[in-house]
Amino acid sequence: MSKRESAARFLSATRLGRLLAWMGSWDGLLVFNYHRIGHPDADDGDDALFSATPEAFDAQVGSLASNCDVIGPDDLDDVLTGRRRGRFVQITFDDGYRDNFTAALPVLRHHGVKATFFVTTSFLDGRGASWWDEIAWMVKTSARPAIAGNEFFPQRLPLQGLAVDSAIRFLLHVYKGLPGGASQPFLDFLAQATGSGRFPPSGADATWMTWDMVRQAAAAGMAIGGHTVTHPVLSRLSAEQQEWEIGYCGARLEQELGRPMTLFSYPTGGRNSFDAHTHDCLARQGVRYAFSYYGGYQSTRRWHPFDIKRVAIEAALSAESFDSLFTLPQVFAG
Repeated sequence: MSKRESAARFLSATRLGRLLAWMGSWDGLLVFNYHRIGHPDADDGDDALFSATPEAFDAQVGSLASNCDVIGPDDLDDVLTGRRRGRFVQITFDDGYRDNFTAALPVLRHHGVKATFFVTTSFLDGRGASWWDEIAWMVKTSARPAIAGNEFFPQRLPLQGLAVDSAIRFLLHVYKGLPGGASQPFLDFLAQATGSGRFPPSGADATWMTWDMVRQAAAAGMAIGGHTVTHPVLSRLSAEQQEWEIGYCGARLEQELGRPMTLFSYPTGGRNSFDAHTHDCLARQGVRYAFSYYGGYQSTRRWHPFDIKRVAIEAALSAESFDSLFTLPQVFAG
């Protein structure tokens, strides 16, 4: 058991957690980020994208609804100006997986809370699997024992048995570090090296929400934001490529939803996944708020509208650890 898990269980088992919750408002914002809701055993993609089971998500949203002020993006101005005081939390989802609509949306509506869905437009337009799910699928379906050292990484990479998960994590790490023009050659190389080939073009048709589902989510009070066209690491792209990824994403959202893109989240979301040019592109597109993904409690005293921190929610998170995030976010959300 980690020190953080031990501390979380201590808070849960003592009156200290209840006292901290009773003390009231924060000077900041806590943003939770999810990807998928469901059970990874039934999927050939990247298991790490499953943030919670439907049962766990229901318990988490219920806990937030009972103990926090769950707000939407439209409430941020009131939070920043101090017109409202509270324990402000936002719920967000990245990518546009269909289970966000089938599994998450009913839970959100049941508890009467809002969330923001950041969608990758090419996935919704039916252009196949994400690169991370395709890499995971190549490794999982490979019959070969290993990948020999090559131009992308020098060491031999085992692919079977207990090595499957570590191989997936390693290959995703390599992909994220590639320059923009090398991503497709890398996927083509893995298709040959694993012997799995490329993921079937129509194999991901049921993986993503449809645009009609997105419109239904918006009609139910959920906010919709952009997450680029193809989910690249933006800082690895040229200025022109960044302009296209952000601009065309905004154009597709406006075409489908009838409103401009004012919210955005960065693919992969690390500190080095966006740069000053990314911020300039967002400003020109009329984006008001952009969300990163490297953890942390967002204090209003260190506020940047294009770098709003989010905390990753992962399937291994215990109920005690989840509750500790909003009990003492300045410590546990880091």
